[in-house]
Amino acid sequence: MKTIVPIVRTAALAFVFAFLSYTTSAQALTLRNGKVEIGLGLGPSFFLGDLGGQRGIGQPFIKDINIPLTKLSKGLYVNLYPAEWIGFRVSANHTVLEGDDAEIDNKGGREVSRLRRNLYFKSSVIEGYAAFEIYPTVPFERYDGLRGKFRPYGVIGAGVFHFNPKGYYYGPNGAKSLVELQPLHLEGQGFPEYPERKNYSLTQLEIPMGFGFKYYIKENMYVGMEVLHRKLFTDYVDDVSTTYIDPIYFDQHLTPEQATMARQLYNRTPLIQPTYRTDVTGLQRGDPKDNDAFFSTVLRFGWRLNGNNTPSGRARMQLRCPKYF
Repeated sequence: MKTIVPIVRTAALAFVFAFLSYTTSAQALTLRNGKVEIGLGLGPSFFLGDLGGQRGIGQPFIKDINIPLTKLSKGLYVNLYPAEWIGFRVSANHTVLEGDDAEIDNKGGREVSRLRRNLYFKSSVIEGYAAFEIYPTVPFERYDGLRGKFRPYGVIGAGVFHFNPKGYYYGPNGAKSLVELQPLHLEGQGFPEYPERKNYSLTQLEIPMGFGFKYYIKENMYVGMEVLHRKLFTDYVDDVSTTYIDPIYFDQHLTPEQATMARQLYNRTPLIQPTYRTDVTGLQRGDPKDNDAFFSTVLRFGWRLNGNNTPSGRARMQLRCPKYF
C-alpha cells in the first residue's frame, strides 16, 4: 500500500484550484475569439485492481478486466486554446467501479484461488482534474476553419478523486446490504499490531493520461473518442492489498457490530465453501506490488463558443468596418 502524505495532497489541490481560477479568468478574456470549448463525455469505465480478472494469475491492464462489470462514466469539461495545437482542459467526472472474484472465468487453473477468495467491492468515484491536450497534426493542416477536420491528440494532467469502497454483508436474518469497508480496517490498517499498514484516505491524487481524436462536423461542433487511463497512488480502491490479519484484533479495536461485519467481510470464502479452512492469517489477500487503476473509453461531444469560425462570428466580421480587417 502507498499513501499520500498530507503536504503532497494539499499542494496538488492548491495546484488544481489555482488552475481552475486561471482558466476561468482566461475564458472571460478569450470567449469572443472562439478559444473556448465546452462539452460532455459518456462511455464505459473499467476497474483494474486486485479483485476479479481472467483465468490464470492476475494480468496487467485490459487483459484482466471483466466486461460484465463495465460501468458508465459521465462528465463535463471546459477547454481553453491559447493556440490551436495546444489546449488546457478542466473536467469533472463521475463513475462507479466494481470488482468481483465471482466473475472470474474458472478453467481449473491458478484462478481458482481468487474464486475461492470470493471478495467483492463497489465504489462511486468522483474526480476533477486539469490537463494539457496536444494536437500534433495542426501544423500540417492545409486550410483555415475547422469543419471537416480530423484532429488526433494526446492528453496528460493531474487531479484528485474521491472513492468509498463498499461490500455486501449478510446479516443474521439473511438480509443483504452494502456496507463501507474502510471503517472496518479489514487488513489491520491503523491497528498497532500492524504499524506498517496505515489508514488510507478516501480522497487521493491521480494522473490522467491518454489519447483521442476529434472530428469537426461543423465549425463550432465536434464529436470524438478518447481513452483515458488514471494512474493512482493507492492500492486500496477495492480495499484489498496485502495479507489476511488475525481476526482477533477486530474484537479488540472495533465495536461489536463492526467486528461481526469485519469477520465476515475480510474472509468471504466460508460464504461459498463453509468447510474450507478458516484460519487464513498471514496468507495472501491481495498484491501490494501494483497500485489500483481505472480507465474509460468516452464518446465526446463539444461546442466552440463564439469565435470567427462560427456563423455568428462570420456575421460580425461582415458588419465591421474594412479598416479593422
